[in-house]
Amino acid sequence: MITIALLGDPFVANVPRQLSNDEILQALRVDMAGELEAIIGYEAHAMAISDTRVKKVLAHIADEERQHVGELQQLIFMLNPNEQQMIEQGKQAVQQQQNQNFSQPMQ
Repeated sequence: MITIALLGDPFVANVPRQLSNDEILQALRVDMAGELEAIIGYEAHAMAISDTRVKKVLAHIADEERQHVGELQQLIFMLNPNEQQMIEQGKQAVQQQQNQNFSQPMQ
């Protein structure tokens, strides 16, 4: 008996039309969520393994996924500059709280 590995339909994610800007943004966010999920998985596996060689490789792969997150985020910023502004406002809010030793509630 011959068994064949099934890798799935490579065309399952194909969309039969061009995506709108909003749909592209949504797709990029889904892609980013996948990258973040991969980071969590690689790091969880590394924490559960005592072999330092394996830990090192998994940490490297997780870092590559972080780079992908940055690339996807930049694409989102290119397509929606307002989103970059909102992200920056969020960073500034936390920095202000940090400067105040997180003693005052965020507004």
